[in-house]
Amino acid sequence: MSGGEVAGLIVAVFWAVLVAFMALVLVRLARVLAEATRLVAGITDKTVPLLDEVTETVRTTQAQLERVDTITGHVQNVTANASALSTTVASTVSGPLVRVAAFGYAVRAAVARRRQSELVRASRAGLRPARRRATGRD
Repeated sequence: MSGGEVAGLIVAVFWAVLVAFMALVLVRLARVLAEATRLVAGITDKTVPLLDEVTETVRTTQAQLERVDTITGHVQNVTANASALSTTVASTVSGPLVRVAAFGYAVRAAVARRRQSELVRASRAGLRPARRRATGRD
């Protein structure tokens, strides 16, 4: 065997090893791609029903939010009516109530002045004022 034949044989063996290595890589790549395809198909099969459920949940939530908006509007109206009623009652009742309180104060002040004047007259006359029994009430 000459040097050229040996070199040709080495090159042929190198090419055979390279082709076998490339075939092995391609087979593994094909398996990976097949597995990825199955994974994507599985995800798609599970995702589509999940998206349908999410869509239905969003629709239901939207309907509930619309109901809550309606309820909130009604509560706002009731609050405004209650505030107006409170203002009306306060303005209606407070005037006479203040007058009654002022009348009560005036009566107490008049009674106190009358007692004071009786005490002054009695002391000027040299009389001792009659004592009232202590009942805890004025």
